[in-house]
Amino acid sequence: MILTIASGKGGTGKTTLATNLAAYLGNRAQLLDCDVEEPNDHLFLDIEWDERETVTTVIPEVDEEKCTRCGECGEICQFKAIAPLEATVLVFPELCHSCGGCFLVCPEDAIDEGTRELGMLEIGHYNTTGFVHGRLRIGEAMAPPLIKKVKEKLDLNKIAILDAPPGTSCPVVNTMIGSDYIVLVTEPTPFGLHDLKLAVGVTEKLGIPAGIVINRYGIGDAGVEQWAEKQNIPVLLKIPFDRKVAEIYAEGKLLVEELPEWSQMMGELLSKIEKHLQN
Repeated sequence: MILTIASGKGGTGKTTLATNLAAYLGNRAQLLDCDVEEPNDHLFLDIEWDERETVTTVIPEVDEEKCTRCGECGEICQFKAIAPLEATVLVFPELCHSCGGCFLVCPEDAIDEGTRELGMLEIGHYNTTGFVHGRLRIGEAMAPPLIKKVKEKLDLNKIAILDAPPGTSCPVVNTMIGSDYIVLVTEPTPFGLHDLKLAVGVTEKLGIPAGIVINRYGIGDAGVEQWAEKQNIPVLLKIPFDRKVAEIYAEGKLLVEELPEWSQMMGELLSKIEKHLQN
């Protein structure tokens, strides 16, 4: 099973849920931190690193001697990453989405494959739980290609837990694609409800079933629950607001290892997800 833990905004407790669920499952789980722009799952897990690799993507390199300035490459590129001029051809690597279209349409075979570094892929484990994350190179704007590389390391023999970036942008969509279920973490406030609606809209577009976890339950209002009931979206778990939880979190410790009730909550969450999928 592939589970994506997502949220419409940052700070809802998404990473807390993902890391604790993975730790609860132990050798049955693999945790993949897909927030490659700011990965932080490893801050809560004492990761033993096994492998590191640099991730690159293909960009065009133009052979000026072969190029006839026909302009075909510039016409096919929707992101203006390659611009044929009268005297030369300009390439803007940061704009290139590595689709390969310019290679295909060049009649003179004047475009060769170059590379651009995207970032780093790091693979390890926490006790018996597998772990993978990506670190986007500083200055790099293209997160989705690196997220795809992280997802290539999926172990389909385990329950894969994907910690998605916050929000509803392209990196989030790329993380969600291929998932069996989406867990949306929110907080019981008007702001939480607003962003939850955006996130639910994405899951509906993708056709992936989703359920809601309400974090810090008890500090806000009942708006999230009322809306979820009207939309027929299950509330899988209500995590009470607890000062002790905040203190443990601030120390960078895992809640399932410090509070017995958290292990019980993780078990209940999995049971409800499995039941929802069966229905």
